[in-house]
Amino acid sequence: MRRPSPGSASAAVGNLLRTIGSAWAWFAIAVVVVAWFPTIVLLWALTAPFDPGRYAVGWWYRKLGVAMAKVNPFWGFSARGVRIEDPRRPYVVVSNHESFADIMLISHVGWEMKWMSKIEIMRIPFAGWGMWFAGDIAFRRETARGVIEAFRGAQKVLKNRVSVMIFPEGTRSATGTMLPFKDGAFKLAIDGGYAIIPLAVAGTGTALPKHDWRFSRTRAIVEVLPPVETAGMTGRDLPDLKERVRAAIEAARDALRKEIGEA
Repeated sequence: MRRPSPGSASAAVGNLLRTIGSAWAWFAIAVVVVAWFPTIVLLWALTAPFDPGRYAVGWWYRKLGVAMAKVNPFWGFSARGVRIEDPRRPYVVVSNHESFADIMLISHVGWEMKWMSKIEIMRIPFAGWGMWFAGDIAFRRETARGVIEAFRGAQKVLKNRVSVMIFPEGTRSATGTMLPFKDGAFKLAIDGGYAIIPLAVAGTGTALPKHDWRFSRTRAIVEVLPPVETAGMTGRDLPDLKERVRAAIEAARDALRKEIGEA
């Protein structure tokens, strides 16, 4: 009878430990999410009369993303870069998109912004429901009306002096190569004269591999890049602005990937 090689035995043990560790991590995440939800609802009830932008409840909800990453033994997430001096100055924030784990990573930046999110995510029990209380923006991309409503919601958020977070790629890249940026976030910024804050994300692509419920050991970083002002710009400036921001994010992402040893 052929004996398994030491390498295959070691891989089998590694897979078993990853499976057990991932099961424990999911359990810990579920406990944190369920325990967090009542405090989100309570804070919403206490602040709703005098906080139309839902800044306080949104700020507390983002801490949930940090806590979810903290209880996961596979993940080491961190944020760095430009410090935002006035978190109540409204910005249009844009980032590359590598994984569902981007949500937890970007929560580490420490200041509040409302997310434009697919409505399917906002229907997830407890974690998704919390997004409604936090004032995040549901995005129904199947219809033109859904897109219009989402951007009207974003305009309302910005007028309440709260930033908006958008993934301009629209979806995650299947290859790890950044997809072309869509116009929406940049039109929103130009029309309102809002500055854009680019975020570069690296490392999350392996945090929760596609088609696998198990986590992978990952170091991920989000870097806040310098704001890009749009005052005085018109629609004619949109293509150049979009490509300039995309190039800045791509260059920063590539540098982060090299730093963390990711191909």
